[in-house]
Amino acid sequence: MENLKNTLKIERAIKNYTQEDLAKIIGVSRQTINSIETGRYVPSTVLALKISAVFEKSVNKIFSLEVSD
Repeated sequence: MENLKNTLKIERAIKNYTQEDLAKIIGVSRQTINSIETGRYVPSTVLALKISAVFEKSVNKIFSLEVSD
């Protein structure tokens, strides 16, 4: 089984952004940010790229694939 892990909550804390702040910057709802952070929603490539641009980090630094048996 594969799970997409992310450091979005940590990245937000570093920049002192709320979920609402980040949502407004990238043009999605706060619920979308919450769903990404909790792993209930896998962002599109475009959305992942927008998020990485906000935090000035590569997509791979924010998102990673965890494979379990």
